[in-house]
Amino acid sequence: MRLETPRLVLREQLLEDAEVTNVYERDPEVVRYQTHGPRTLEESRAYIADVLAESARTPRTLFDLAVVHREEGCPIGRCGVRVTDVGQREATLWYVLDRRCWGQGFTVEAARALLAFGFGELGLHRVFVDVDPRNLASARVAEKLGMRREAHFVENALLKGEWTDSVIFGLLDREWRAAQP
Repeated sequence: MRLETPRLVLREQLLEDAEVTNVYERDPEVVRYQTHGPRTLEESRAYIADVLAESARTPRTLFDLAVVHREEGCPIGRCGVRVTDVGQREATLWYVLDRRCWGQGFTVEAARALLAFGFGELGLHRVFVDVDPRNLASARVAEKLGMRREAHFVENALLKGEWTDSVIFGLLDREWRAAQP
């Protein structure tokens, strides 16, 4: 699978990506709001292997893609969707980017490509993002994607030994289509 944007290529992850992806996966600031802590190189390799195995299942419900900077040719992050309910045509979206690339619009660009794929080829009805409300940058990405704030759950997840809140942003297929030129 391959999606292209003006500055990025979204493609399947490769085991040989592990050393490059581990640069941001071991950065405490990058993974601050992730469900996992900083990863070792071995953990990054294992994660990619798990993604590859799950992506090979039929029907495929996981699309966790490497975000590759077109000019540099190397991964700068990951962006993905997982179909969480096939019957309801619902999926969750996520994104993580190397800190050196923050603030340049890459996350929005990658996520828009995945939303187009999800609402187009996958025929999704609803896509949502679960954001820690302290992660203001992630909330801004969801808003730039046209997502609306649907819910705020208080202390609904125990992550890294701390009760955290979740803010859910959602987008429907009709809203996506209406916003397209």
